[in-house]
Amino acid sequence: MAEEIENETSQEEKEQYLIMDDEVELNTHQRINKELCGNVVELSEGYAKVELLTTREMAVDQMGLVHGGFTFGAADFAAMAAVNDPNVVLVSSECRFLSPVKVGDTVTFEARERYHESRKRRIHVVGKFNDIKVFEGNFLAVVLDRHVFKLKLIKDEEK
Repeated sequence: MAEEIENETSQEEKEQYLIMDDEVELNTHQRINKELCGNVVELSEGYAKVELLTTREMAVDQMGLVHGGFTFGAADFAAMAAVNDPNVVLVSSECRFLSPVKVGDTVTFEARERYHESRKRRIHVVGKFNDIKVFEGNFLAVVLDRHVFKLKLIKDEEK
């Protein structure tokens, strides 16, 4: 099933992720919904910049307040892109939502890998709208030998 999904990714979609800084290719989260989690606009080793244009579908009220889950989703995507491994998984996060985000805001998330030892990765992410910091978080991720679902299948086969 995973191979079918991977094969369905068009060349055009793959080319959208050939980015920018030193022509680093995005190797993770290639099928993410960019309208909900943002677009990678810069990518280099240990660094990613993601822009999220907020839409009315993200609003929780008539005033246009954007649900924090969309903010978090874009920050998480930026963190995973900074690690940029196909088998990276989020383990934990500690985040602060510093200012509300409203429909129509474009929030820019910058993620920098701060700690890289063996499989563990710590990533610091800051989200800003204009010059206003709206989000800050520390993410802990782990890079696995293979896809997290393939690990489970192997364990099941051993039983």
